[in-house]
Amino acid sequence: MIAYRKIEDIITRLQDETEGVPVRTVKSFLSKIPSVVTGSDIVQWMMKNLNIDDPAEAIHIGSLIAAQGYMFPISDHVLTLKDDGTLYRFQAPYFWPSNCWEPENTDYAIYLCKRTMQNKTRLELADYEAENLARLQRAFARKWEFIFMQAEAQVKIDRKKDKTERKILDSQERAFWDVHRPVPGCVNTTEMDIRKCRRLKNPQRVKKSVYGVVDDTQTQSPVHTPSQQSGKDTREDVEKEILFLNTQLDRHFLFLDLLMIYTEQYLDYDPFVTLPDPANPWISDDITFWELEASKDPSQPRVKKWGFSLDEALKDPVGREQFLKFLESEFSSENLLFWLAVQDLKCRPLQEVAARAQEIWQEFLAEGAPNAINLDSHSYERTSQNLKDPGRYSFEDAQDHIYKLMKSDSYPRFLRSNAYQDLLLARKKVRLNLKSLSATGILQFDCLGPIVIISD
Repeated sequence: MIAYRKIEDIITRLQDETEGVPVRTVKSFLSKIPSVVTGSDIVQWMMKNLNIDDPAEAIHIGSLIAAQGYMFPISDHVLTLKDDGTLYRFQAPYFWPSNCWEPENTDYAIYLCKRTMQNKTRLELADYEAENLARLQRAFARKWEFIFMQAEAQVKIDRKKDKTERKILDSQERAFWDVHRPVPGCVNTTEMDIRKCRRLKNPQRVKKSVYGVVDDTQTQSPVHTPSQQSGKDTREDVEKEILFLNTQLDRHFLFLDLLMIYTEQYLDYDPFVTLPDPANPWISDDITFWELEASKDPSQPRVKKWGFSLDEALKDPVGREQFLKFLESEFSSENLLFWLAVQDLKCRPLQEVAARAQEIWQEFLAEGAPNAINLDSHSYERTSQNLKDPGRYSFEDAQDHIYKLMKSDSYPRFLRSNAYQDLLLARKKVRLNLKSLSATGILQFDCLGPIVIISD
């Protein structure tokens, strides 16, 4: 990823022997702490080399880098940068997030099990780690012996390393798990939403495990075993990938076409793109345009807008009234009356909701209701269950069903009806007459003011 490359470029410059921050060994009580830098040195270097004037901005950028695990404090496990003498250590490139592998819970179990075998105070398990270990032991009970053997083998290998090298490696490995299995209360920067993961067109199967989303195809520990090179893709694999990419490209073009259609459709209704008649109220003191839009005598653009979608017709009070009259002529006005009643219920004060919900039920859904609506069995059962504890959204399923019914059945007939076509034609004639009067000089529109009548 581009973000990782930029971060790694900064980290590489930070570790430069000549122009980077000084990496040194600090003497502590009865011990030495190798390969560390102070937080204040990092902040000062960022302000000098990244052209940052505000120390708070440098701390913020450093904290973002630390949250990804590229550097970490050695005294605690909260991955943030502090502008003080706190000691930090840089992460080994092997553990950088750009390697793009997600560790499994078995890797975490091996790591925790290995920590219990090392009799050192600094490697003792924290409370949350002990709980995680117990949970993992129950989850992997059948193969716990294998996990324990892996941990033992790794401990034997670690003991052969130099003491200083082992101390640095232990801290880097622990920082790696602070990123992927953070301390409770800290943000997990590597966590993936299971819903987003399911939407990915990934050939690898994904499952949900004890702690989150893991990859079934990964069987070895990425912490201790180098990742194996996958085999070359076959011709069939390449053809499948090309087909998938072409499908995604077609979808993007489809979305772009829909966006263009939507933009062109509403172009004449954007007062900042198309100058409205008689004036633009957003750049003048004339509110005639708003008054015309709110009047009960709709203009031709308003009537035309009802044909864009059912939502546009229902948002306009006059359009809603005309649609209701049409439904009354078809003896199906109860659908719109029910939809409007539910919309009104959502805006009612909480103390009135329960009583109003019962009134809606008695009027539209109860046996022998005066305005009974045609509802499918599933929506009816869901609504009746919701009415046991009535709320503003108790009729949500029923309202959605009625809306879809009106959208697919009544609304198209309304657009084809003589009532709508006559209204559209009448408004169009009025608009054309006004334009002709304006062209002859009898009537003019002032773009910054009201209509001006020109007389001799």
